[in-house]
Amino acid sequence: MNHPIYRITSVECILPYSLRLRFNDGLTRTIDFEPILEGELFNPLRDPGIFAQVALDPEIHTVVWPCGADFDPATLHDWPEHEAAFRAAAERWKHSAASV
Repeated sequence: MNHPIYRITSVECILPYSLRLRFNDGLTRTIDFEPILEGELFNPLRDPGIFAQVALDPEIHTVVWPCGADFDPATLHDWPEHEAAFRAAAERWKHSAASV
């Protein structure tokens, strides 16, 4: 089975919670992350100052934050196929945090 390996070649932060990403195959995608910023890993990114600290990791070619959050570049490349699952997970994380 042969599938493409995607790399992010540039990232632009569009505050407060969106990124414009360019991929090695020429695709440009703008993603609003606000609906999925829940849970232990992604909730810190709700702070616009922390979200703005996004960087492009030169080794793994994806977006990373100092708090440890990151995303698989293939997931971001094919975001429309994955967004609903991330939104559903964020809802579960939000409700589980509220019950603690």
